[in-house]
Amino acid sequence: MKYTVMIIAVFMCTLKISSKELIIDMLNKRDDGQRMVYSQDIAEVELGDTIKWLPTQPGHNVEFVAGPDGVELPKKSYINREFSMKFETPGMYLYVCSPHSLMGMIGIVIVANNTSNKEAIANYDIGGRANKKLKSLLSEI
Repeated sequence: MKYTVMIIAVFMCTLKISSKELIIDMLNKRDDGQRMVYSQDIAEVELGDTIKWLPTQPGHNVEFVAGPDGVELPKKSYINREFSMKFETPGMYLYVCSPHSLMGMIGIVIVANNTSNKEAIANYDIGGRANKKLKSLLSEI
């Protein structure tokens, strides 16, 4: 029994050490000149990793609009508020800034290098310039 508890404790510590946190900024303008964007268009993380979105410039949020089958997507974040999400299901996730989605403020998260739901993501209709940007991003994957 003592060894079982010790093994579980070591396993839990290993999980905490191996999971990472990625920071993505919500921006009016990125260094490359693109406007109404996140600091990264495509983020790749491992199972158990967390992404934290920071409202470094005002007027933005995060709203997940598509993800792997069976995953309950979180409610959209409040405008100008920090938002974090831990990714525990492999696959692709599509998110937008609610006020600026039509302007192309979108992002993709790929968890555990799993792109099995790429076609479902590709078929999501965001509207506006975002549809063109989505096709462009997916062509890079």
